[in-house]
Amino acid sequence: MGAILAGLALYAFCRCILFGFYTVDQNQRAIKTRFGRARRIAGKTTLDDPVSEALRPDERERYVWPQVEVIGPGGPYFKWPWEKIHKVTVATRTVNMAYDPEDPTANRGGTVLEAVTKDQLNTGLTGELRWRVSERNLYAYIFGVKRPIAHTMGYFISILRERIANFEAQATDTTTGVQGVSINDLRKNLRDLNEHMDRECESSAARYGIVLDTSLITGIDPPADVESALAAINTAHNHVSSEVSLAQAAADQKIVQSRRAVEIETLRAEAEVEPLKQLAAQLSALKAAGPGVLHAYLRNLKLPLYARAKDLVVEVQR
Repeated sequence: MGAILAGLALYAFCRCILFGFYTVDQNQRAIKTRFGRARRIAGKTTLDDPVSEALRPDERERYVWPQVEVIGPGGPYFKWPWEKIHKVTVATRTVNMAYDPEDPTANRGGTVLEAVTKDQLNTGLTGELRWRVSERNLYAYIFGVKRPIAHTMGYFISILRERIANFEAQATDTTTGVQGVSINDLRKNLRDLNEHMDRECESSAARYGIVLDTSLITGIDPPADVESALAAINTAHNHVSSEVSLAQAAADQKIVQSRRAVEIETLRAEAEVEPLKQLAAQLSALKAAGPGVLHAYLRNLKLPLYARAKDLVVEVQR
């Protein structure tokens, strides 16, 4: 009987003391459960945290998770046998955006994601996602859904396909008369597309406990059978755009030349008129000086002309 009690005591010592200590790595966070229930912060949910700011009003009613006590890096910490530690890695990870966690063979082996554009072209999208576990919503990641990354990828892909199907460039080129092609618009606006995806996926942390740091769509490829036709359209569009640009440049040059010619002629006319204005002002001043001053001025002005003249015609009054 004593040996049994000694064995039980030794087991209890090893179970409670030796195996009751644990540590949390630098890139890990942990949650402690007691009899299967996570240690929560009383009266607090994720709706009280900034993590839920990106949720729409109708989503705030569905995605309400309790706030739990998060154990940070360090240790050793102690736990009782009826307590369990759930550790997760919070380091940023990169995944192909065509990756399907539930079927690795889908989307051409997780390499190309297919989507349909507004003009019914089946395109192949390539790119990457950077994601990490949200420390502010560990409950949703550990206990909320069975496979959080699968839900997050499905959410991301549904938003991306909806955006591809309805994407239109903000500014259309009406000067050339060439109708825009959706793939061209998407390729020209990859940055706007990536920024839109980042904004739309801000709520993933409140939904599933996963933060999508960055979505980087790097390639949008049309089907092989329309690649040559698309290239021809692009070539024609570029040719028309080049001709329009040349015509606009020539017209702008002629407008500048015309403005310059008008300025030159205006200055020339002003130069010719200015001496006449000064002469008129001088004659007005002489006339104002007295009745005989202007007559004397004109007589003195005629004398040098008479000296240089060879013939003189004088009107004789009869």
